[in-house]
Amino acid sequence: MYLTINRFRVKPGCEAQFEAIWTGRDTHLPQLDGFKAFNLFRGPSHDDHTVYLSHTIWESRAAFEAWTRSEAFRAAHKGAGSHKDIYLGPPELELFESVQHITK
Repeated sequence: MYLTINRFRVKPGCEAQFEAIWTGRDTHLPQLDGFKAFNLFRGPSHDDHTVYLSHTIWESRAAFEAWTRSEAFRAAHKGAGSHKDIYLGPPELELFESVQHITK
């Protein structure tokens, strides 16, 4: 299993706009080989930003990397830079490989 996390710092007062952008976009993810899940989380608010995390779970690193080279990736990220004014800097990408997986 492979986990990708993007950490966003959204400027105060822009949270609703950020959430509308993300929940309203066509991700193309469910059709992709190796895709397992996507989640968007709102975290703590600070004086200068609110933290959001998006994360995807993939069957493997290879599946994730194939997505990053796909038309679906380009379509999902089209216009991503057009909302720079709501962020406190660029998102931070973190990548993780599973070493243990426990389910109910």
